[in-house]
Amino acid sequence: MVSSSRAPAPSRIRIGSAPDSWGVWFPDDPRQVPWQRFLNEVSEAGYEWIELGPYGYLPTDPARLADETGRRGLGVSAGTVFTGLHHGPGVWERTWAHVSGIAALTRAMGAGHLVVIPAFWRDDRTGEVLEDRELTAEQWRDLTTQTERLAREVRDRYGLRVVVHPHADTHIDGAENVGRFLDATDPDLVSLCLDTGHYAYCGGDSVELIETYGERIGYLHLKQVDPEVLARVVADEVPFGPAVARGVMCEPPGGVPALEPVLAAARALDVDLFAIVEQDMYPCPPDKPFPIARRTRDYLRSCGGPRRPGVPTDPRRNDGPVGRRRNDAPVDPPGNGAPTGPHRAG
Repeated sequence: MVSSSRAPAPSRIRIGSAPDSWGVWFPDDPRQVPWQRFLNEVSEAGYEWIELGPYGYLPTDPARLADETGRRGLGVSAGTVFTGLHHGPGVWERTWAHVSGIAALTRAMGAGHLVVIPAFWRDDRTGEVLEDRELTAEQWRDLTTQTERLAREVRDRYGLRVVVHPHADTHIDGAENVGRFLDATDPDLVSLCLDTGHYAYCGGDSVELIETYGERIGYLHLKQVDPEVLARVVADEVPFGPAVARGVMCEPPGGVPALEPVLAAARALDVDLFAIVEQDMYPCPPDKPFPIARRTRDYLRSCGGPRRPGVPTDPRRNDGPVGRRRNDAPVDPPGNGAPTGPHRAG
């Protein structure tokens, strides 16, 4: 918990986005936008940082990916993996085979974080119940100890910090389970990727979480839910995938939580953070050529986020270099200005 006799220095928050906001859940899907369009548009929208998204969507050759991102002025903040560590040591080898390749690419791109999303207890497309919604005491022990093991290996081998992402339809979801998980894991190894949309989806208060477990917040996903759609989704017990199709995740500032107090609470921490702006969506509607872009960027400016004028180019272009190379250390002083299984990033 946060307690200090001195006033912490304000955090530096770096804003980015991710393929998920362009409706990308899979490495390859004909309904998804080409990766060139994603890179072009996220740069044109004024973001300077991206996540890798589902492994294989963006080029996996580090030299090529560095060229494609570098000439668009983009840096990589994190990679994403899916795990089922509550199943115990028996899944370790399979888990590590999945994690190691993604961690290697993430590190090669100069990123410092690996976002870890726990396994879903029901299929997010079909709604099929895959296992019990509640973990046993033994499964909780396996989840926490194996997560610490993963974090240690990722840190020692690749120099990356594991940030665990509470997610709808997983066993780490709302306030009770997030608190239980954090209290049972080593803060020197395991941090949290707070996704404001997923946490609100599961009934949590992001500001309260930051104020209670400030030292465990290692990364942010800035996301909002439509409260009216959410109420119907909860009442009808709709799985996460169909809920997304109903529009439960919306583009800021159209939903909750308000991001102003979240960012204010984050800035009160004595830590630098990435904040990845997202709207869960699959696939991207064909009439939405520039997802989570200008309006969201302006909203973040109004919240006091970093400001950089967007590059005025055609958002419908699908290939070719866009924009210009930018400073690799954006700061936000006043007035300056991102599934189930191992296939998508949320």
